[in-house]
Amino acid sequence: MLTLPNLLTLSRIVAVPLLVGLMWWPEWRTGYLLAFVLYALTAITDYFDGYLARAQGAVSKLGQFLDPIADKIMVAGVIVMLVHNHQITGLNVIAALVILLREIAVSGLREFLAGLKVSVPVSRLAKWKTTFQLIALGSWILLGGAPTFAIPFTMGLVNPLSVGLSCLWGAALLTVITGWDYLRVGLKHMD
Repeated sequence: MLTLPNLLTLSRIVAVPLLVGLMWWPEWRTGYLLAFVLYALTAITDYFDGYLARAQGAVSKLGQFLDPIADKIMVAGVIVMLVHNHQITGLNVIAALVILLREIAVSGLREFLAGLKVSVPVSRLAKWKTTFQLIALGSWILLGGAPTFAIPFTMGLVNPLSVGLSCLWGAALLTVITGWDYLRVGLKHMD
């Protein structure tokens, strides 16, 4: 039961309180840089736990249960801290809220459908949503630790804020689309 993929998933859950703790003081840049490193490592485990489980033939009910929970806990913890610390502000809070609401709604829907023995596979678009979401939140954390950081790109410099904003709204849009897809499947099984 405690296979490497499951341990990776559990590590994401255990990392969330530490991640939130490192982000607790918005003026502590070192904390945010450490949070960025921890976040990047946990985001990478999101890919590898599933990959290893399939490659090793170690897909388990525990892993299937914990993986989406680990993702949602991490995303929720980071969004709450970024909004609380006034990094995500204004209309951008709506994009973050859309992401949080979808995560909660889809969790409830999956639980309901599981009771009916109906499986809802993760779509390719939902995987893109997760990728955009992880990049967006990582960019916002990096921005808190290194506000002047920028990467040279063909059209000039790209900073974490522009990446974070683009990916946050991209994730919010994909969140609405994939959330609607899940809801349509769920409505077919409701009275």
